[in-house]
Amino acid sequence: MGNVRAPRSLRFEAAAGSADDTNYSGKKVSAVAGLIAVASFSGAEAQQSNLPPVTVDAPVARPRPAASKPSADHVRARTALRAARRAQPTQAAPVAFPNAGGLPPDRDPYADPAAPYKGDRVQASGKFPEPILNTPKSVTVLTKQVLEDKNATTLKQAILSTAGVTLGTGEGGNAFGDRFFIRGFDARNDVVIDGVRDAGVSVRENFFTEQVEILRGPGSSFAGRGTTGGAINIVTKQATTEKSFYNMDTTFGTDQTKRVVLDVNQVISPTLAVRAGGLFQDANVAGRSYVTDDRNGAFVAGTWKPIDAVKITGNYIHTELTGIPDFGVPYYRPSTASTAGGPFTDFGVNRHNFYGFVNRDFYRTGQDIGTINAEVQITPDLMISNKTRESRSTQNYIGTLPEAPVIKNPLSASTLSANPQSRFQVTDVFANQTEATYKFNDGVGFKHTALAGFEYDNERSSIDKYLGLSSEALPGGFSGNGSLTGVSVFSPQFTNLPFGIPAGLSGLPTKLTIDTKSVYVLDTANYNDLVILNGGVRYDDYNIKTSGYGTVNGVANVFGQQQQDYGMPNFNLGLTLKPLPNGSVYAAYATSSNPVGAEFDGTSVQYGGLAPVLNGNPSQIFGPEKNKAIELGTKWELFDRHLLLTAALFQTEKENARESMNVTAATQTAACPYPAGTTGTVSCISAGAAYRIRGIDLGVGGKITDKWSVFGGLVLMQSEVTKSNIPPANTILFGSNVGLPLANIAHQSFSMLSKYQLNDTWELGGQAVYRSKIYGGTFLAANQGTSIPSYWRFDAFAEAKIDKNWTVKLFVNNIFDKRYYDALYQSAAPFVLEAPGRAAYLVISARY
Repeated sequence: MGNVRAPRSLRFEAAAGSADDTNYSGKKVSAVAGLIAVASFSGAEAQQSNLPPVTVDAPVARPRPAASKPSADHVRARTALRAARRAQPTQAAPVAFPNAGGLPPDRDPYADPAAPYKGDRVQASGKFPEPILNTPKSVTVLTKQVLEDKNATTLKQAILSTAGVTLGTGEGGNAFGDRFFIRGFDARNDVVIDGVRDAGVSVRENFFTEQVEILRGPGSSFAGRGTTGGAINIVTKQATTEKSFYNMDTTFGTDQTKRVVLDVNQVISPTLAVRAGGLFQDANVAGRSYVTDDRNGAFVAGTWKPIDAVKITGNYIHTELTGIPDFGVPYYRPSTASTAGGPFTDFGVNRHNFYGFVNRDFYRTGQDIGTINAEVQITPDLMISNKTRESRSTQNYIGTLPEAPVIKNPLSASTLSANPQSRFQVTDVFANQTEATYKFNDGVGFKHTALAGFEYDNERSSIDKYLGLSSEALPGGFSGNGSLTGVSVFSPQFTNLPFGIPAGLSGLPTKLTIDTKSVYVLDTANYNDLVILNGGVRYDDYNIKTSGYGTVNGVANVFGQQQQDYGMPNFNLGLTLKPLPNGSVYAAYATSSNPVGAEFDGTSVQYGGLAPVLNGNPSQIFGPEKNKAIELGTKWELFDRHLLLTAALFQTEKENARESMNVTAATQTAACPYPAGTTGTVSCISAGAAYRIRGIDLGVGGKITDKWSVFGGLVLMQSEVTKSNIPPANTILFGSNVGLPLANIAHQSFSMLSKYQLNDTWELGGQAVYRSKIYGGTFLAANQGTSIPSYWRFDAFAEAKIDKNWTVKLFVNNIFDKRYYDALYQSAAPFVLEAPGRAAYLVISARY
């Protein structure tokens, strides 16, 4: 072998900018040890190969000059800095391009990277600058990992497995779409996407969703009108410049589900990235005959940071859901009080029974949402942002409601009316938000994050219905609007009737326009992480216009219109005390307002909408419903701060609530006078009622150990109508609404998702969900004597990591094939929405 010349010396220096002499000494020791090992190994090789020895000059410790010895003040300052670093909550450090930190680039940026079931922050960092631990409000965050382990492909699936949230049926002529109750209050139009209201009830897919945030309690100062029980914020996927990735998830299900989701992020440069995704699904629904659930969609998002002080992001989302709609099963109301009623499927009817018409019924609901957001960092402490959105949502369907059953003896001979429900609704929204966020110290120890904003929303909707809904096979059997009587409850015999193409829309739409101009100021003041003050005020200038057609005194297609304008001031206050860095105790107070007509799917006041005033009908001019709430709570991060526990007591009161009643000339009241020149019974709406909901809200999310993750909650509520203007003689079955609980909500609910990592390959998990009995009722109280039973549902899943790129996951939903119900319609003869039966899904995921 030839001779090898060794270097004369190797020298090592501390990293530039290092302020820790201990670390520097440690680095020198490590370097010396490494060099000794290298030298020993090289010497051995040299002896074996007759090479000359290698000489290594290790760094020599030099005595520190006396003048450089730190003073006592320096030592105390350095000790304090180290203690502060140790006290900081564990968070993901910023990852430099290209993904130098080793974290997956498609991670949820708002979750704890070491405990992905735990949400650390909400998306609206300007309005909620503190971590969730320090925020005086109950916040439930369904992180990206939680959504994946729930196999929740729609917002409805995610919400229904979360404590404290109940599903209702669409009302006011719209029996379709997402309708949620949070803490007992209708929140169907309190859904926002990236902080901008998503007006109009729709069915929302999750393929473009990063996480879902449920902000509980009144929040008009944060989100605008409504938000009495809370708001739901859908956080969308954004492009990232960290690293390119290519993801695909393919699902096969026993309910004939075939689903493919693509998610691709391409880094073009360190300052520019584009992300795109696609969805295809073809599926049936387990336990329900004829019902289909097909979906397709796409999204594209971009991030551009031309200079350090400017960041521009944008995205466009398109979804389209199609299929045959399911309006459930009829409700059995026995003639004797000794027999309890319930869904007919609890009295022997096959759960698969479908009461619609497969050759007529369809649904096609879609959304197109385009958003652009610009952020400019004027100074290190001042940032200006502007977000602009244009969106269009469509509800287009013909469905069949199984209503008004005729009870016969024997029960198997009972019949019902198959009543058509149709709608063609287009909702367009233009929204613009401009906000300024300023951080400053006030000189007395408080660090402030102040936000001032202006928001303009223009919401426009047109609602029409279909004509010509009768079958060619039974030309005389259908009523003029397409309703068919005599349908067997136990063996529906008209499912496959032939239908011609519907005659088209009526051409007499109801049109609504809402203009809202809002200004708001919020401030969060933090005193040394010991005391945190939070407060905000908002003023909404709300204007609604509606026009449409109706029938007055036998004259059809009479045109009417109405306009109302409100000014709605609201505020919130919060105080958080931190006895320890990992815990907080808080008290909060907030208000909100519900103006008439804010619910876009309703075409009358009793369903949350605003009907046009027609000649001879009473005017529907009511002030906004007023809400106020107080919440006392505590939050703690345990197990190395990877598990968040929350507990809260809350009470919300509503005043000037609206009620519905039917009146005649003999039963009219001062609140509901009988209009002159009218015959028969008319519906009347009055305002001035009140009710209260109070309860306890418990939550958990994160990791108990390195291998065991949990996410869940328990919500217990008590509700009561405290004031009613409806005379006892006009209520149904009950002497008075006062003292009754509210309808359409589960007063007790529980959910728990848990998984355990067995080894580097296998994970096992499951979910338990409980909902208490839900009572039916009209506009306000549980006064119909109807209900759907409580239930437990259990799910399970197993995950196998094949290698670093491929994962296989098996889900079994509703393991015991439990027959349960999601919601019931509010009429006296309601239909009931039946939940899916047992189904298994195999999900194959690729990550590159």
